[in-house]
Amino acid sequence: MSTVETLVGDWLPLPDVAQLLDVSITKVHGLLDERALAALRVGERRIRSVPAAFLQDGHVVDSLKGTIVVLSDAGFSDEELIGWLFTPDESLRGRPIDALREGRKTEIRRRAQSLAW
Repeated sequence: MSTVETLVGDWLPLPDVAQLLDVSITKVHGLLDERALAALRVGERRIRSVPAAFLQDGHVVDSLKGTIVVLSDAGFSDEELIGWLFTPDESLRGRPIDALREGRKTEIRRRAQSLAW
């Protein structure tokens, strides 16, 4: 198991994401293409999956897409950006993904943008 797999812990295969969001699997692929979500191949069978924490109350976490775009523009691969979002940060009192889930996107985006420099 990779470090990122361990950091994230809970992963959802794409069909499960579609079910939780009440959309088609094609729509989930669209969300990945438009960078609203990021996925990795995880587990023994290397199934393309999304971190469960990317979903909240039947929706994709509100500010996730912009954060993924900023990190991607900074040159982060999906594995690196997922790792960054799930790495605990003492100055945040948690992980960036937790801050996004709490609606603290400005702080996270500012930190993400600073990584590009």
